[in-house]
Amino acid sequence: MSAKYVWLAELLKNLIEEQSGSIFKLPTEAVLCKKYGVSRQTVRKALSVLEEGHLIEKRQGSGSYTTGLSDRAEKNTAAILMYSDTEYIYPGLLTDIRNTLQKQGFSSTVYVTGNQVSKEREVLEYLLAHPVRGIISEGCKTAFPTPNRDLYQRLLEKGVSVLFLGGNYTNLPDFPFIKDDNYEGGYFLGKYLVSLRHKKIAGIFKSDDIQGPERCYGFLSALRDESVTFQEENICYFDTAKLSALQEKHDTSFLSDFITRQLGESTAVICHNDEIAYWLIKEFIYKNLRVPEDISVVCFGSSYLNELSPVSITSLSHSRHETGTAAAEALVTLMKGVYVPARKIPWKFHKRQSSCACR
Repeated sequence: MSAKYVWLAELLKNLIEEQSGSIFKLPTEAVLCKKYGVSRQTVRKALSVLEEGHLIEKRQGSGSYTTGLSDRAEKNTAAILMYSDTEYIYPGLLTDIRNTLQKQGFSSTVYVTGNQVSKEREVLEYLLAHPVRGIISEGCKTAFPTPNRDLYQRLLEKGVSVLFLGGNYTNLPDFPFIKDDNYEGGYFLGKYLVSLRHKKIAGIFKSDDIQGPERCYGFLSALRDESVTFQEENICYFDTAKLSALQEKHDTSFLSDFITRQLGESTAVICHNDEIAYWLIKEFIYKNLRVPEDISVVCFGSSYLNELSPVSITSLSHSRHETGTAAAEALVTLMKGVYVPARKIPWKFHKRQSSCACR
């Protein structure tokens, strides 16, 4: 016959499993002794079993609380939907998310969408048939309302926690998200370039994800507030197809066209991210334009490409590991049944070689 503490531990595991995902306080040792007719020593050994299994945590002076984890490992799983798992910032971002989830007792699976709405739908339908505790979704073409709204709603009704990362859909306004403070970033970079006496400033932004329109809006708002006129023909928009061609084939034709047809007399350019800035600077050099002597370049984000750039790039960025860690921690909180407010991560400014005063 099993020891009494083993029997009691199983009873308490079943109690926790019935409310899996919730955080609640267990009855006191005295109450457990009386309810189950066992000694305090038996209760303490049973609680130790639960603590070793990461099912409860003891809080000094307060008692024992559940952690939100299930005794069944397959129920402590999360899904991560991302544009890529190999390109640009994604390997590091995914490592931060997965490591943070693992430290909290959750395993995770990555699903690559390629920013394709149809692929996102395919993954969501699979997750409806094979439920997980939570989802971190980058969202696909977030500049537009999502036709996959129905699937996200059904997952939520099934008790799956959903957190959007990077961009949120306008037709899912009540879902929590973590993203860059895009408007404020665009506004800051616009004001920064004006402070360097640039009066003709161009921009390159992604058109089919919400970050692009928000960053462009901030930039143009800064020019408006500084009474600097802008020309729409100096703004270049690119989409996922052009980005994929750049990443997979090093096809810089849209950047070359921008320089030839849209740059005009601009003396500075704001880029959507440092991936675009990196390739644009190479195009400038190829066309015998000097950075920053002939044209200043600033951007959002700072990845390994900044270190590879022929000219180090002035940029806005976040602390290392900040975004992925924040997203994973927020999802864990959601999976434990606690409300998480939407959050915009502020930028840090780094002045480097690619920008200077207009001459």
